[in-house]
Amino acid sequence: MSITAKEISKQLNLSESAVSLALNNKPGVSTETRKRVLEVARSLGYDFSKINPSFHQTAVINFILYQKNLLFDTPFFSEIITGVEKGLKNNGYQVVIRHLQSDENVPEQLGEIVNSGCSGIIILGTEMAKEDFVPFSFLDIPIILLDSYFDSIKMDCILINNTEGAYNATNLLIKRRRAQPGYLQSSCRIYNFEEREEGYYKAVRRNGMPVSKSIVHSLSPSIDGAYADMLTVIEQGDEIADCYFADNDEIAIGAMKAFKEKGYRIPSDVAIIGFDNISFSTYTEPPLTTVNVPKGYLGELAAKRLLAVIGTPEHHPIRMEVKTNILLRNTV
Repeated sequence: MSITAKEISKQLNLSESAVSLALNNKPGVSTETRKRVLEVARSLGYDFSKINPSFHQTAVINFILYQKNLLFDTPFFSEIITGVEKGLKNNGYQVVIRHLQSDENVPEQLGEIVNSGCSGIIILGTEMAKEDFVPFSFLDIPIILLDSYFDSIKMDCILINNTEGAYNATNLLIKRRRAQPGYLQSSCRIYNFEEREEGYYKAVRRNGMPVSKSIVHSLSPSIDGAYADMLTVIEQGDEIADCYFADNDEIAIGAMKAFKEKGYRIPSDVAIIGFDNISFSTYTEPPLTTVNVPKGYLGELAAKRLLAVIGTPEHHPIRMEVKTNILLRNTV
């Protein structure tokens, strides 16, 4: 004979109504309470189907990777995805990862996702523009936007403090090199890069340097693309700065390869700081100084916030920023 909800409530010293809400995956109990109830119910062999036949369908979170140009199979995004999965699975939810293509019928794809049965959605919105959120605004389901933000979007946003990270990196270059840093800017403009640009110029201005004298090179945001673009910059005789802040590690690594090929010594002739701390940044020669992003924690935080929203009847959207730190290696 399987255990009953009443017996679970007695064992946990909870009300039967609280146990019922947790077992049926309904709002009204905290995430911690829901986790305790589900753990005890599973350990004692509780038969979920007798009170909620669709339990295994509704206890699902869809993690949507919204794609335009970038690929989400890089180490940076893999760590974020792992963090999301860890945060949700540890609380009894199944995670379904879906790739949403911007050039396809997004409303139709979203309709299929919601109709399949899910408790909430996390969107990895790194590549999204404000207009891309319109189809999501019509969904009556908890949604967390991860790695992006727009003022007019009324949903919870979890993101990196890009501006502060870029400011600190640029300021470090100025203090160490006593020269105006150049900027290795991504030719692909997304929200994160726009904030990093703001941080770069903020540091330049606060150190009394004229923005107009900043040397800026527009490079593709990939190692191979940045390498090819930087080779062109050097070969056509463009002015080269003493040091550079790069929008991401891949740009920094590609540029380093081009500089070294053309006889520049790093950091003696040119110093570089990247952003993101991808795993490959430790294997460059010399190892790349970079702005570290706690990627796994970012994913876990998004999962934690979604579960909090699911577990409360009253919801007020918030914006949460995760701080970064600089990892000093040998390129500065």
